[in-house]
Formats: sequence, structure tokens, C-alpha cells
Amino acid sequence: MPPNERIIVRKMMRSNVSITAEKKQHTLKNTVMALPDKLIIFLGRTFSGHNHDYLMLKQELPPELDWFVDLNVRVDLGYLGIKSDYRGEQIDIPTRKPRKSQKHPNPQLSEEQKAANTALSRVRIFIEHAIGGMKRYNILVHTFRNRIEHFEDDVIGICAGLWNLVLSY
Repeated sequence: MPPNERIIVRKMMRSNVSITAEKKQHTLKNTVMALPDKLIIFLGRTFSGHNHDYLMLKQELPPELDWFVDLNVRVDLGYLGIKSDYRGEQIDIPTRKPRKSQKHPNPQLSEEQKAANTALSRVRIFIEHAIGGMKRYNILVHTFRNRIEHFEDDVIGICAGLWNLVLSY
């Protein structure tokens, strides 16, 4: 369930001398869920890029309901805490590398943990391919300059629908 992130036009700040742009890029994100055949089954609403992936998921799919009870869910490390907040026995998340400390100056994952992370990423790669399939439509790749309110939701929805249509042939 990684989010799809894309660039939008930066807001300009006026000064007396010239117009200067802010340093960082402004982006938009959506939560995307897909099946192993790359078919997109869920597309969340659009958030600004500074929102955390897991907070976006919690707003779209509240943890109080049984969303993932009968599903096989594979997420990346952006969703730490999903196992404790959501009910479901088939929620897979990679093992995080331990932090560096005085006790452990060079922390490493064990070979078993590395193998489990590799196996999970091999199964999870289809979602990245689905997001890449949506990005074949250049409106998601290039800087988004449209000012119509909520149009970015329509654009990503149309691109996801076109991608699903391509997969149906």
C-alpha cells in the first residue's frame, strides 16, 4: 500500500525586489492498493506530500472497523504500527533495522530477517508496478499546474481507471 507521490507547482512568495520560490517541492500523495495481477482495487483521496503514509491510511480506513481480517496485506515500513492498530492475521511488514547505539555500534539484521524482507519485497513489487503503470500517463509524472479545486483527485482516478482498462485486454 505505498502512496503514489507527484509534484505540484510551488507557491511563490513575493518580496519587494523579486519573486522567489520556496526551497522544497510540493507534492501530492494517494494511498494505492492493488492485487497481485496489478489491478488497482483502492485509490485513496489526495493528501499533501507532508502527510505520513500510515496517518493517511488511518484517516481513510479507520482502525475500529475490520478492514483487513480476511485479506492478505503486505505493506512497507511506512506503515509501522499497522499490526497493533488493525485486526488481521495476514498483515506482513518488513523487519526494521535496529538503531545504532552504544551497546550496538554496528546493528545488522540477521540473515533470516534479510531473507524474510527480500521474500516480502518480491511479493510486494506488484504494487510498485501498478503505480508505475498509472504513471505511464504523463499528467502524473510532470509538474501539475492545474488550479481547479479537487481536480487532482479526478486525474489520479482517471489514470487508475485507464490502467485497469489496459490490464483487462
